[in-house]
Amino acid sequence: MSDENTFHNPIDSDKITENPSTLPYAHTVGGAVIRPDDLKKNRSKALSAMEQQTDMQLNQIREQIEVLARQARQIEERKKLAEIIYSAKIGFKPEVNHIYHLYLKEEEQNYVLSMVGPDEWGRSTSPGEFIYSIRLLADHTWEIMV
Repeated sequence: MSDENTFHNPIDSDKITENPSTLPYAHTVGGAVIRPDDLKKNRSKALSAMEQQTDMQLNQIREQIEVLARQARQIEERKKLAEIIYSAKIGFKPEVNHIYHLYLKEEEQNYVLSMVGPDEWGRSTSPGEFIYSIRLLADHTWEIMV
């Protein structure tokens, strides 16, 4: 009797499981398809995203460097101009944020700072060749007026 009541499964025991949820594939026809992640594809996407992000950050830093370099050049130019002007003949005390005019006396190779512009001399002659109209800034450097 025991042989008659014992259930004998006709499916190979290597192809069945007591816990179908542990299988790496669907155990029924209607089950969801389970595919392992493509690790190379995931790494490729992550690497691509990382490269794009770091390139954006590097471009931002390059732009900031260019701005700082341009500002440094402008300060250097103002410093050189200030050295020229402070070596010039000045017959008055320059005031901050006022516009003055720089002339070069060619025969003496001296600079002259004047309150009179190149178009304001009238009948008298200018003290030399007009170089720049300039403004004294608060830090006592000079800005060339365009």
